[in-house]
Amino acid sequence: MSQISQLQSMDVATKRKEARTVIASSYLGSTIEYYDFLLYATAAAVVFPKVFFSGMDDWVGVVAAYGTFAAGYVARPLGGVIFGHFGDKLGRKGMLIVSMLVMGLASALIGLVPGASVAGPWGAVMLVVLRVFQGIAVGGEWGGAALMALEHSESGKRGFAASFVNAGAPSGAVLGTLIMGAFSALPNSQFLAWGWRVPFLLSFVLLAVGMFVRLKVSESPIFKAAIEQERVARNADNRAAAKPVIPLLQVLRRPRTLIFTMLAGAAGFALQVVLATFAVTFAVSKGADRQGVLYAFAAASFISIAFVVLGGRLSDKLGRRPVMIGGLVLFIAYLIPMFQLLSSNNILLVFVAFTIGLMIHSTLFGPLAAFVSEQFGTTSRYTGASLGYQLATLLGAGFTPGIVAQIFKDSGQNTGSVVFYLAAMSVVSIIFILLTREPKNNDLQTVRP
Repeated sequence: MSQISQLQSMDVATKRKEARTVIASSYLGSTIEYYDFLLYATAAAVVFPKVFFSGMDDWVGVVAAYGTFAAGYVARPLGGVIFGHFGDKLGRKGMLIVSMLVMGLASALIGLVPGASVAGPWGAVMLVVLRVFQGIAVGGEWGGAALMALEHSESGKRGFAASFVNAGAPSGAVLGTLIMGAFSALPNSQFLAWGWRVPFLLSFVLLAVGMFVRLKVSESPIFKAAIEQERVARNADNRAAAKPVIPLLQVLRRPRTLIFTMLAGAAGFALQVVLATFAVTFAVSKGADRQGVLYAFAAASFISIAFVVLGGRLSDKLGRRPVMIGGLVLFIAYLIPMFQLLSSNNILLVFVAFTIGLMIHSTLFGPLAAFVSEQFGTTSRYTGASLGYQLATLLGAGFTPGIVAQIFKDSGQNTGSVVFYLAAMSVVSIIFILLTREPKNNDLQTVRP
């Protein structure tokens, strides 16, 4: 082998090693962020109605708690715009560090918010404010983590690489649910008084671990090359140099891409959040043991991690759209059996319900990170991907728990109306996935905003 060939081989090997490090970092960071964010979902289902909205009818308290939950989703697009702008101008890595710091601090402080018995309605107000900061942080986190994995990976492996970021969601759910489940074994009075707070306070520990890992990764090579090309072009054209590029405006020049991406991803988030919130509350309301339900959900989430990555891998071979559409069609067919299993008052059957639901959902969730990110050009990709993804979460997940709980309550606790609502959302997403171009073979270095 010639010296040149050896150098090229070493360069490829170095790039692959760096890509593996970045993917691992993105996965770990995403897991920590989603631990914080989805821990709130579990608490909203089993704790907050009693701690912050006591004295209300049970399902009215649940709807109110889900309202505070929605605040985080309302804030996520704002986080996508803020972090996306600076991520497209200054770099992906720095924004990932800042977003993790904000998330860790907000989550830990949630564990210190006094309940209604001490602070009255101000406890709920503080909860909403901190939930907004959580939303801003995760709105910036996802885009940076997805792009770092995507832009470090080879063509033909991008779906697989980016899927590890979305695999952080069930991984974080497992971690959060296991820890919350462990403390839910306390006597009910102790759990509601202080036990539920400990998992939030542990965010300080996870923050330290995450920051250590994040500081060690390198900046995206595609981003660095794009910034250098932009600098050279501006130096060659003084008129262009006088016109600063605003990533958000670049994205909004193609509103069709943003809107279609948002609607294509919305149902995936609706199904995800219903499993994490309403399905847990529903199973407990049918007589199942609260701790058993939480552990069943955690075990099912653990199994689903592999299916998220599998979905990403399949999308590299078959395309993002066929895999995502297949997952949505299967979930529509599964909705009625799922609620029958959840209402069984049998922990084993509840576990089966969660496992099948999360396995199906994961196959469509795995390709979603690449599907969204590949729609935008390098100099606006952080902003475009973050905004499209976070608008999809707002539309699909932000209000869905409250809407579903209200529909369920108004229908006399009949799941038929809930099934219809979720199926209708899934059909809408299928339509817009079909209307959106297949991005699997896009060249990330040449696709422009």
